[in-house]
Amino acid sequence: MNIFSEKLKEVFFSVLPVTIIVILLNFTIVPLGYNLMFRFVIGAMFIVIGLTLFLLGVDLGVTPFGAVLGDEITKRNKLWIVVSAGLVLGFFISYAEPGLLILANQIDTVTLGNISSSSILIVVSAGIACMMVLGFLRILFDLPLYIILNVSYLIVLILGFFVSEEFLAIAFDASGSTTGVLAVPFILALSFGISARKKNSKSSEKDSFGLVAIASVGAIASVMILDIFSKTSEFAGALPSSQFENLSIAGVFMREVFPAIHDSSVAFLPLLVIYIITILISKSISKRENRRMIFGFIYAFLGLIIFFIGVNAGFMEVGSLIGSHLVEQEKYIFLISIGFVLGIVTILAEPAVYVLTHQIEEVTAGYVKRRSVLVALSAGVGLAVALSMLRIVTSDIRLWHYLLPGYIIAVTLTFFAPKLFVGIAFDAGGVATGPMTATFILAFTQGAANSYPNAELLADGFGMIAMVAMMPIITLQILGLVFKIKNRKTIEGEEKSL
Repeated sequence: MNIFSEKLKEVFFSVLPVTIIVILLNFTIVPLGYNLMFRFVIGAMFIVIGLTLFLLGVDLGVTPFGAVLGDEITKRNKLWIVVSAGLVLGFFISYAEPGLLILANQIDTVTLGNISSSSILIVVSAGIACMMVLGFLRILFDLPLYIILNVSYLIVLILGFFVSEEFLAIAFDASGSTTGVLAVPFILALSFGISARKKNSKSSEKDSFGLVAIASVGAIASVMILDIFSKTSEFAGALPSSQFENLSIAGVFMREVFPAIHDSSVAFLPLLVIYIITILISKSISKRENRRMIFGFIYAFLGLIIFFIGVNAGFMEVGSLIGSHLVEQEKYIFLISIGFVLGIVTILAEPAVYVLTHQIEEVTAGYVKRRSVLVALSAGVGLAVALSMLRIVTSDIRLWHYLLPGYIIAVTLTFFAPKLFVGIAFDAGGVATGPMTATFILAFTQGAANSYPNAELLADGFGMIAMVAMMPIITLQILGLVFKIKNRKTIEGEEKSL
């Protein structure tokens, strides 16, 4: 019960800032109406309860399961097991990620079915799976992370020249969405489980980060390859009108129950199969641990259902309407400013961010403080969302104008930043794009893009998640350089005093 109250508090303060901002906007510059506002508040409550149960389940079942799998994979000491495990686990953990499920459904809706949600889920999960294998091999054979990331992003850069503008945005958004509240704890647990078996403790410390970063590149490349081999050259884009106008508030939520159960079942069934196989094979899991994991999976499954109901029954619709209203009223300064504030408050309250920052502080024995990481993250994400809003209302700015120089800077910094910070920074890029980013801020961005006359919904409505994923990579590597310079000065000062 104590764990539940901690998770409830954590999620409550994650959703609260966005809720307060919406309530303030409702009574000031964006009146939403009683019905929609009431649905939003109830949806927010559903999200709080759903995410609480989901994260509790992740802590009790999914994360320990990941650690057990990481240990089982390495102790068998067979390359084919490592490769097979990376492919299977990478595919299904990505397929079950709530953020990716929401993005895939949005892409399906906005493109009027031209890009189906199932095709996005399968392609992205396949890309993640392939790169997970590479990530496992890097840990086992001590391959330098910065070289793998540089080569991977060079391939992405080359693919980018052959990809349409719409798919460029979707590819980078998919990368950010796939590393969220389920995938990050599971992948980090796998990473720690594999690297912990290495004898060199310093090497183990550096190798425990970076797997999320490597995996997320697979999502980008796979969607780009899908576009290159796709025969469709033009996609229609439109935000559908509300489907709930003739329904009561209770009717709206009831309507979303069966779709939420379906999506959650599809996401969790493969993980359940893997879990059963692991239990039958592994002899290192006690009955108590097994019972704990089973309860964890049940909590996570129920939480995901409740979360989806809350998101789809009003939460995202309000985000879209606020973005649309601000553009229609030509309140562009408010649009950019609200985007900046939303970026800061969501990252400061993001549950997955706390998972990462705690592990950073633990792995570095307190050398890297959580507060320093949070400040760097919030500044980067706030700026990312603000720049995304600026891109919508400034037709001359395209997404690649941000991403190309941004990733050139990010890759260049890998040669100068401390290698531990390189892994931390690229992992944080994926962690920053959690439930609030993939739901409310995504809808806010698409509402603005849909209403601005010179913007294109597909090209401009997507890409915000890509920006949110990129900025922390830059800001945290800069933070690493600051620590490096600071330590150098400290050492020089101590030498002079001697």
